Amino acid sequence: MTLADQITQDAGRTVRRSPPPGGRLHLDRIPSPMGTLLLVHDGDGCVRALDFDDYGPRMRRLLERHYGPIETCDAPVPAPVRAALDAYFLRDFSLLDTIPVAASGSEFQHRVWTALLRIGPGETWSYGRLAATIGAPAASRAVGLANGANPIAVIVPCHRVIGANGTLTGYGGGLDRKRWLLQHEETNLFS
Repeated sequence: MTLADQITQDAGRTVRRSPPPGGRLHLDRIPSPMGTLLLVHDGDGCVRALDFDDYGPRMRRLLERHYGPIETCDAPVPAPVRAALDAYFLRDFSLLDTIPVAASGSEFQHRVWTALLRIGPGETWSYGRLAATIGAPAASRAVGLANGANPIAVIVPCHRVIGANGTLTGYGGGLDRKRWLLQHEETNLFS
């Protein structure tokens, strides 16, 4: 069993490695207390990307980098995904784990993204702990880059990774949103 397989087995869920979705993805905008979210899903209801509306061009570049030229069409988020996100913003975190996710990325990125799924609400890890968890204890910087390349904000909780000294460090959606998410999850940063 490879380390990546072990992490997946331990986590109980994974960020599936995904082939290109056949040129078409579905896009929906979801209101949230932090502003509008852009959610991209495929025809099977699997979330491929989630970002903040004001970062739409960044999301488009990321999708094209991973999948090549794609067409997006407006389509509602599948009801179970929407229900899980609505529950999350009402502080019921239990359904977030039911959302299927898939992303294109390197094997290393997938190891990092899958390990992120092990960090529960109210909990934070340092980049060093995340690196050690995936069996690469000297790769904190590479883990930070993979964390920053996570295409599925909130659901794959890259916001739960902080500096070794407890400080909030980079977040693609901005530090104010990272702080909001951690406070929403009732995280005590200094425990």
